[in-house]
Amino acid sequence: MDFTFNDEQQQLSDALRRYLDKNYGFEARQAIVQSAAGVSATHWTALTELGLTALPVPQAQGGFDGSPIDMLVVMQELGRALVVEPYWSTAVGIEALRLAGEPGEGADAALLERAALGEIKLAVAFHEPHARYDLFDVETTASESANASPGASETNGQHTLNGTKSVVLHGAQADYLIVPARQNGEIALFVVARDAAGLTVTDYRTIDGQRAATLALAGTPARRLAGQHSGAAALEHIADYGTLLLCAEAIGALDALNLATVDYTKTRQQFGQPIARFQALQHRMVEMLIHAEQARSVTYLAAMRYGSENADERRRAVSAAKVRVGQAARFVGQQAVQLHGGMGVTNEVAAAHLFKRLAIIETTLGDVDHHLARFSTLPGFATADV
Repeated sequence: MDFTFNDEQQQLSDALRRYLDKNYGFEARQAIVQSAAGVSATHWTALTELGLTALPVPQAQGGFDGSPIDMLVVMQELGRALVVEPYWSTAVGIEALRLAGEPGEGADAALLERAALGEIKLAVAFHEPHARYDLFDVETTASESANASPGASETNGQHTLNGTKSVVLHGAQADYLIVPARQNGEIALFVVARDAAGLTVTDYRTIDGQRAATLALAGTPARRLAGQHSGAAALEHIADYGTLLLCAEAIGALDALNLATVDYTKTRQQFGQPIARFQALQHRMVEMLIHAEQARSVTYLAAMRYGSENADERRRAVSAAKVRVGQAARFVGQQAVQLHGGMGVTNEVAAAHLFKRLAIIETTLGDVDHHLARFSTLPGFATADV
């Protein structure tokens, strides 16, 4: 199968890499991470001007209707540069509106149009404190609002939510949140404005320099997404999209970490010569490259199969990618730290931050064990007799 990017995708990749190399170097990134906001309005505007916020949005709402391969191109470059802006969370939120909402009209279309212009940021609150990786372990409840009025807008709705959501990536930076909740026993998806009454958002920085938040909802007004494909199936579909984008980001981070490791071994001296000349270490770095290339191949395949009409084919491809990427992230990260020596765990070198980011990606939306278990339960998986 040919995984070569077309001319437009390659041009987008080149343009984004040039911008990040020039303006989003390691020192600039560290300054953003250490800032009070943890993100940069300047760089968000630049990403918008490059067309990235419009890329996943349908054409009818002012976007480019980008494919999973298009998004893969972008996420690889963001991963390579360790970008901490809320692009992933917004892209996943856009997919939530597209899948579970009514993107062709009304409030959902208005949100998509604003997202395409970079005017708003989105986030999806996938998990609750007790649920670990189980998307369907949802205790947050939704009930019809007693004072609901016809024609709910994008900032208020016909329902109120009660519950808690944990580790919502860029939840405090989002203007609108997509929140799963149970109504009459069934999972549904709701849009909540960041400034809604009864919503308490606790923002914090994660170990990889990103931002996350805990959401406490107490009678918080919300609007239910009422598209043709909503509920639990849509939530799983959205999570698969987020997982695919994380795998693509990890590929970029793996490439950057492998390059940083090779460069470092060319400068670190031992026994009067660079350690890159030691054959045993050369073999180890080749293994790191092989892990990255295998992860790349299965991620590209998952991007090709994400749009399959067969939901099990999508699940199988996405889980296979997350497993292989998770294994590569652990192996490459640990080997990079070993080859860097003590420098590999200090905040002064990019390798340590790449390692941390890969570790968080491996545990976001399901770790290796979770996706192995998911893969093994899908139809067509053969269990060997023992």
